[in-house]
Amino acid sequence: MSFLISQAHAQAGAPAGGGIIEFAVMIGIFFAIMYFMIIRPQAKRAKEHKQLLESLTRGDEVVTSGGVLGKVTDVGESFVQMEVASGVEIKVQKQAITAVMPKGTIRADAPAPRNRLEKNRKDKPKNASQT
Repeated sequence: MSFLISQAHAQAGAPAGGGIIEFAVMIGIFFAIMYFMIIRPQAKRAKEHKQLLESLTRGDEVVTSGGVLGKVTDVGESFVQMEVASGVEIKVQKQAITAVMPKGTIRADAPAPRNRLEKNRKDKPKNASQT
């Protein structure tokens, strides 16, 4: 048993701590990095989006968060009415508008694309066996 007691006496004391000041400095550096890498850019994007929504006017061509492209026909306090096709208008929340597109992005007079199958049927002559 005496050999266990000698080992207990031979062990070193508790290791020296890093200190509370060093820990506080590390936490401060961590929060500074988080602020400049995450919080500040997000606040900048939110400010730009708010300015975009405040500057919406009738006739702007916009894209929603769902990917719908349309022309603004009416701007309300919290909703925007937009024309997505000739004679088709939808109402969306202002927050859903993600970008204002350059003028002329939507061409209202562009013909609707034809279905490939429909095109093939019209181009091929009918067989005598088909009636």
